Amino acid sequence: MKKMLMTCIALAMTAVSVVAGEKLTLKDVVGGTFRSESMTAVTPLSDGETYAQISPDGKRIVAYSFRTGKQTAVLFDAETARGPKVGRVDGYTMSPDGKRILIQTQTKPIYRRSFTATYYIYLIQNNKLEPLSDGGPQQTPVFSPDGNVIAFVRDNNIHLVKLLYDNAESQITADGKFNEVINGLPDWVYEEEFSYNSALVFSADSKQVVWVRFDESQVKQYSMQLFKGLAPQRDEYAEYPGFYTYKYPVAGAQNSKVQVMSYDIKSHQTRKMDLPLEADGYIPRIKATSDPTKVAVFTMNRHQDQLRIYMCNPLSTVCQLVVEDKVEKYIKEDVLAQTLITDKHIVLTSERDGYNHIYVYNLNGQLMRTVGDVLQGVRVGGKGHTIVTDVYGYDEATGDIYFAALNDGPTDQQVFVSHGNGKTDCLTPKKGWNSAVFSANFKYFVNTWSDINNPAVYSLCSNQGKALTTLIDNKALKQKYDSYDMGQKEFIIFTTPETKLTGWMVKPKDFDPAKKYPVIMYQYGGPGAQQVKNAWGIGMSGNGAIMEQLLCQQGYICVCVDNRGTGGRGAEFEKCTYLRLGELEARDQVETALWLGQQSYVDKDRIAIWGWSYGGWNTLMSMSEGRPVFRCGIAIAPPTCWRYYDTVYTERYMRTPNENKSGYDDVNPIARAGKLHGTLLLCHGLADDNVHYRNTAEYVEALVQADKDFRQLVYTNRNHSIFGGNTRNHLFRQCLNFFNDELSDRLK
Repeated sequence: MKKMLMTCIALAMTAVSVVAGEKLTLKDVVGGTFRSESMTAVTPLSDGETYAQISPDGKRIVAYSFRTGKQTAVLFDAETARGPKVGRVDGYTMSPDGKRILIQTQTKPIYRRSFTATYYIYLIQNNKLEPLSDGGPQQTPVFSPDGNVIAFVRDNNIHLVKLLYDNAESQITADGKFNEVINGLPDWVYEEEFSYNSALVFSADSKQVVWVRFDESQVKQYSMQLFKGLAPQRDEYAEYPGFYTYKYPVAGAQNSKVQVMSYDIKSHQTRKMDLPLEADGYIPRIKATSDPTKVAVFTMNRHQDQLRIYMCNPLSTVCQLVVEDKVEKYIKEDVLAQTLITDKHIVLTSERDGYNHIYVYNLNGQLMRTVGDVLQGVRVGGKGHTIVTDVYGYDEATGDIYFAALNDGPTDQQVFVSHGNGKTDCLTPKKGWNSAVFSANFKYFVNTWSDINNPAVYSLCSNQGKALTTLIDNKALKQKYDSYDMGQKEFIIFTTPETKLTGWMVKPKDFDPAKKYPVIMYQYGGPGAQQVKNAWGIGMSGNGAIMEQLLCQQGYICVCVDNRGTGGRGAEFEKCTYLRLGELEARDQVETALWLGQQSYVDKDRIAIWGWSYGGWNTLMSMSEGRPVFRCGIAIAPPTCWRYYDTVYTERYMRTPNENKSGYDDVNPIARAGKLHGTLLLCHGLADDNVHYRNTAEYVEALVQADKDFRQLVYTNRNHSIFGGNTRNHLFRQCLNFFNDELSDRLK
């Protein structure tokens, strides 16, 4: 093995106190003792000078000044509003004309992003609440641009409420049916893997409703068994268990058939858009524009290496291709969320040159400008390529583009503005992880900053980056955190025989370099993901790596390394795992363990690995990579064969099983069950709609037939997050006990 190099960047330079601090408990970790104060659901208002938030008690919607942070108005108060009584505001939507607010209450989750809720229309001028509909809970209501009509979905059909006609309600589709046809909402796999929950817009003149219709009647279904359980208790299953059955297309299988429809509100005519789309193609987004004759429709081919944006005319049904992007291997899902349709422009990000950069087109598809590696003069430090991570807005008046980017390696994110004249400024030069919410006129922004040693600070800033005021500093949390026996966090960089890897390490507060410590490696490792950030929210449970600090107090060193395939370093590093997910990732985790074993303070015979979801997959692949470096490992909710996972995610990185049989069948934990080395704990929820329990069930059978010992925990009625009641506390206690049992000195 080649000699490996290491660079440690110690980010906690405070002197070690001789006074012992408090000790953490598991309840501290899972119970929110170290949860940061945060700003959620910040909604910039149309005046450009104010933003709105829901009050902490959920009773009010309050407006604040972007310049001072001071309260300027109470937009809604549940205690004083006339009409139906609202217990708690879960969300809200301002009408385009600012006269009404849609109040979201009684929210009930469905999947990751979808939910039903009871909505009320609040008329600001007369302080009055009215129900949006009396026909049952609604989904994804949308205001028309003139503010006079609301469209929403109920039971897979689209309804309209005309506010100028005493809230008269009509139903404009009738073919919607559970597990067959969905109008205006994405199906399960679109919602999960394209990351959105609404497929319904109005034309700019408010005369047409345009939506995506999903025909999932030919998609095969999956059933999860449900039991009575507790927290919550499902009494309907007290005598016999039941099933939840829904459409879930596995890799290579039939997806929903999709088409774009329009409805003329005046003539009541429904039309199908003449959209060029392959039979197995996707429509992952639909967006409104400022032109009544144009609705932007995004399409992708099944391989997801080609993105097209069409401008579709809701009346003529003609669809004109305006932008086409092709990249090697696949287009990342993030591109969809980062793409903006402004009054006159399309702002698209693309990795066409190997790094995610910005491309600006007019609405006719003419390329007007690029923002790429133009930030050399504004680097915070270091060298490398600019990688755009988010796009906040395009100012039509000035041509300024506001965005976030990694411009100093993969660990630090800053907020930038690229001016119309080509000059670029960094608005948040402080090292760490920065993000922003801009005012409607781009004069101000809320900056969220943290680093590996400091919880989030929320500040109001001007669009020149000048700090105007601090809204939340989390100093009390920082003081509480520092009063405990917390270990030192460091970044590590080392070279393997094949690549250079970046990670972080947490050492016990009383770390003694003369001792030999057991190590627990946490990782996720999936395509485009990043766990190694100069940010507060790192680790298995976030909150300043609080889980890792608990483990350090029990005598462990904790390490996390981003393997090949992860984000922040460009397409070549990220996409080298294409068609063989898990192979290089596991190799890098094994190389990490080997490097750790060479450190004088590490006991190479007591190294563990764990992870959740893709991190569970990576754990199993690493423990069966062939080199016996791990004493033990924990895989929580792991995929175990990509044939069992969904079409959109899996085929993006693997193509179909027919095209890539070896990648599916030879590179997976089931195929490598006989190579498993180390003691294994498997944990899975029986009601996991994302990574089905099937994955663990089939892997367990492979381990049994390979005569491999293992331990298993199954959680009744729990989904992919495995939470509810005391569940999370129980899960992590079993994990801690497992590590303590398997890594104890007596087993050396």
